[in-house]
Amino acid sequence: MQKITPFLWFDNNIEEAIDFYTAIFKNFKVHNINRLQGMGSKAFSATFELEGQEFMALNGGPQFKFTEAVSFYVSCENQQEIDYYWEKLSEGGSESRCGWLKDPFGLSWQVVPANLGELLYNKDPQKAKKVMDALMQMGKLDIGVLEAAGK
Repeated sequence: MQKITPFLWFDNNIEEAIDFYTAIFKNFKVHNINRLQGMGSKAFSATFELEGQEFMALNGGPQFKFTEAVSFYVSCENQQEIDYYWEKLSEGGSESRCGWLKDPFGLSWQVVPANLGELLYNKDPQKAKKVMDALMQMGKLDIGVLEAAGK
């Protein structure tokens, strides 16, 4: 078990969320779905893993919502991966700026190229600024445009 594990509070739709995420991420494991007596067949809590990251989840109800203050960062090796994760994760949710989106459960994700840090923190400040300027104009990120801006 990981020392630190994200704990996600869902509005009574854990199983729907797990089905959504495991249909998107190729490497997943559902460790358990716990049901409390008196709740019928409805899940109370669950643990699952996506791409090696373990998550715990609770069907806590509508009291608390996800905000952009916490997001999950998906590092992509190529444009095909960016396109795939952007399309799948935003389906039923909403797209935002600079590689950010919300999934249908309101959870925020950043879908970014693996080399974004290298491009943004270029030793040449003019190149880095061009990359940042290009990034600020995008919704879904375009690796080719970002790399061209950094040349």
